[in-house]
Amino acid sequence: MTAARILPLADCPGHAATLARWHHEHWGHFYDPADWDLAIATAELRDHATRRGRPTTLVALDGDRLLGSVSLVDEDAPELNDVGDAWLASLYVRPEARGQGLGARLVRECVALAAREGVRRLWLFTPEHASFYAALGWRPAGSATLRGVPVQLMDILPA
Repeated sequence: MTAARILPLADCPGHAATLARWHHEHWGHFYDPADWDLAIATAELRDHATRRGRPTTLVALDGDRLLGSVSLVDEDAPELNDVGDAWLASLYVRPEARGQGLGARLVRECVALAAREGVRRLWLFTPEHASFYAALGWRPAGSATLRGVPVQLMDILPA
């Protein structure tokens, strides 16, 4: 893979529908369909494609080929609203592009964006990748259950 570019979805808004499909297929089971279905995911990402600040999405591209994304949002799951008000969400890398550091680059770019946005504490939840995030400086910050699935809460102080 050549060096992927990471840029705001606002620079390539035509990828919003593809990202919505990927995100919904991968994380839809964490949410009540009445709160988040494919149409809502698509509308959210089309909205993100109109802005460069929170809430927004960053994408990784190789030429015009979409490789992955990460979002900086105000809310990631309604059940976690009392935990924090800034979330790294929807980190996704296409299977064939994994294992090459792209996910770590997307996370670092999202944390840097959060710092530029004045976020003092950034949160995420993960069902299975806590060690990946810990290696990038994220700290364990408790646990929760989303629709019957246990998740680890983590935070970082953007610098």
